[in-house]
Amino acid sequence: MSALSFDAWAALHRTRTEAVLERFLPKDELASGRMFESMRYSVLGGGKRLRALLAYASAEAVGASADVADHAAASVEMIHAYSLIHDDMPCMDNDDMRRGKPTNHVAFGDATAMLAGDALQPLAFRVLLDTDASAAGIVAASRMLADASGARGMAGGQAIDLANVGKPMTQAALEEMHALKTGAMFEAAVVLPALLVESDDERVDALTKFAANIGLAFQVVDDVLDATADSATLGKTAGKDAAADKPTFVSLMGIEAADAYARVLTRQAIAAVETLGGNNARLIDVAFAMAERKS
Repeated sequence: MSALSFDAWAALHRTRTEAVLERFLPKDELASGRMFESMRYSVLGGGKRLRALLAYASAEAVGASADVADHAAASVEMIHAYSLIHDDMPCMDNDDMRRGKPTNHVAFGDATAMLAGDALQPLAFRVLLDTDASAAGIVAASRMLADASGARGMAGGQAIDLANVGKPMTQAALEEMHALKTGAMFEAAVVLPALLVESDDERVDALTKFAANIGLAFQVVDDVLDATADSATLGKTAGKDAAADKPTFVSLMGIEAADAYARVLTRQAIAAVETLGGNNARLIDVAFAMAERKS
């Protein structure tokens, strides 16, 4: 196991993520330069980088190269940034603060924000396609990223979320929605490195189970924080789910039960990978950090 503490490892890899994203983002001073500025505004300089940390931790677990780790981390962070740009817009969640600064559409206008998000999605796939990996690995990873970000994943989950504002949901329905809206991209972050190096089915299955549990735990914690933390701590508008009458784990279970459920899910995630060979320590570290976060 690395001699670095988790905090030091995480700080190192957040800095690395920033440098990698800087390398891949467009800098051209063309007529579309304002769109490039908008893309960079939402991708760089902020965020917990949990998806990137999961990609780097997974890469360590499967013995992936630095190139594979960098490309996987950058691709999921770009998809995440594009989704936040679009989710924050008036036609969706109508939020005006993200990562402690004005949301993209507030800073750049709706049209430029929409285009920046549109441009980040294909750029994420371009980054993945340029990975130094086998053709089979790149195809499998690209297919997974497409499913995770599209109608079978994040976008589909957001559609379900918007359709259920003000409506009661069962716990099973809420979990299914968040498995798509939030969990699918956590799964991509964890599994992409394994697919790129063509890991065996047993390892991919274990990583998938880990990701499914940690993705759901993340959402449960997010719901608890939305109900208990302030906007300054969160870096985004607190209490917006309750104000919008959206179903959440807190509205369904209460704060204490939701907090306990997040811990159960975290333990299940860790159990899925702790018996596998390889260096899974950082995956377990990230799981604990996600469960214990305060913002």
